[in-house]
Amino acid sequence: MNLLTVYWDVDPVIFSLGRIDIRYYSLFFIIAFTIGYYIFKYFFKREQVPLKILDPLLYTLIIGTLVGARLGHCLFYQPDYYLANPIEILYVWEGGLASHGGAVALLLAMWWFAHHYGKKHHFSFLWIMDRLGIAVALAGFFIRMGNLMNSEIYGNETTMPWGFVFLRNGELVPKHPTQLYEALSYLGLFILLLFLYRKRLPRLKEGTLFGIFLLVLFAARFFIEYIKEPQVPFEETMALNMGQILSIPFIFAGAVLLLYSIMRGKPALRAVPKDKKPEKEPPLSSTRGTY
Repeated sequence: MNLLTVYWDVDPVIFSLGRIDIRYYSLFFIIAFTIGYYIFKYFFKREQVPLKILDPLLYTLIIGTLVGARLGHCLFYQPDYYLANPIEILYVWEGGLASHGGAVALLLAMWWFAHHYGKKHHFSFLWIMDRLGIAVALAGFFIRMGNLMNSEIYGNETTMPWGFVFLRNGELVPKHPTQLYEALSYLGLFILLLFLYRKRLPRLKEGTLFGIFLLVLFAARFFIEYIKEPQVPFEETMALNMGQILSIPFIFAGAVLLLYSIMRGKPALRAVPKDKKPEKEPPLSSTRGTY
């Protein structure tokens, strides 16, 4: 017996309020969006984007992520079942979210956001995506930690010393903790992108950060999928599983965008016309005791 083997038996429910279970996965989801909000607040303050559009951005991200991730799971992984029982697509609390579906929906949601707010506030679709990639990389870390707490989407049997025995699923042998592999990959990507944003932004081109994000995140996902257990029965006979097939277009798009941005991209810094003064935020109430 390897002394480093982890016998994982964590209850995914933190506590219950009557019939409502408060789960680690939900908590990590909330943490991801909350931290993402403050990351964008930092971006907006640094680049003098009005903070009044932060709330619309947050709502757009939440709706896009949940709708896209849910539809992605239902249509990519269990289409027969959900097309026969379409009302159950709404049962998000029963689980089933797919990151690839969330990614597609976020692209569409951010295209709408940039089209709606970008012209007035002088930013483009790629400008917002460069910065969104930083926040999403960190969010991916928290989501995968939530998967670990749920004892789900883990890997094949392993003899490596850090294997996890997922006792709640009746496992008796160590398995690759692929949730941790992905989580640490995304955390490393977040650190890299944040470093480039903070230290190299004036030298970067628009689209470079987002290109790196797509290329690295989905390449990591592609290769880690090789040691994952099949998520659905039809994957057992596939040379590449669904996660890998769906990752390929994003890897290709990231490589193309990265090359394009380096060769022909605009400066990554937000360009504000010289005769345009930064918008002032509405003054706070002068009532005493208001902070």
